[in-house]
Amino acid sequence: MEWLMNPWVIIVIVLSVVIGNLAALKATANMKFGQSKKMKNLQEQDDIDAEKQNTVDKKENSEQKKDAQ
Repeated sequence: MEWLMNPWVIIVIVLSVVIGNLAALKATANMKFGQSKKMKNLQEQDDIDAEKQNTVDKKENSEQKKDAQ
């Protein structure tokens, strides 16, 4: 048990952990995470809904302006 508390053993263990973490980070850093088809469809639907809402808002604003005159 005394050899486990040896500073050189501790240094080797710490270096192993750090080097392992750096290697794992390097391996995962360039991964591409694409969107699924479901997410793309949801975003397209949100865009369509936003356009429809803008059209409705414009119509309401023009009607309110006509009523105000």
